[in-house]
Amino acid sequence: MTQIELKLALSDALAREAEKAGLLTAAEIERLLREEVQRRKVAHLFTAADRLADLPGVAMSDDEIEAEIDAARAARKRDDSGRR
Repeated sequence: MTQIELKLALSDALAREAEKAGLLTAAEIERLLREEVQRRKVAHLFTAADRLADLPGVAMSDDEIEAEIDAARAARKRDDSGRR
């Protein structure tokens, strides 16, 4: 585990409020950081999805997507059976 020492400069009011809410403990700061890291990962995925949606071209139908999935699964089965 990595140990990091943080020194924060907060307004008096925010420091009091955060302390009262129990947010200035190591466990709570770790939880907040984990939540923010996860939130940013999700935001990144949505941004990527938006960029993909904006690409020119015709979207695949559900049947076309299913056919691609079936083809990929069949190829994987062929590859896996050849390794044995």
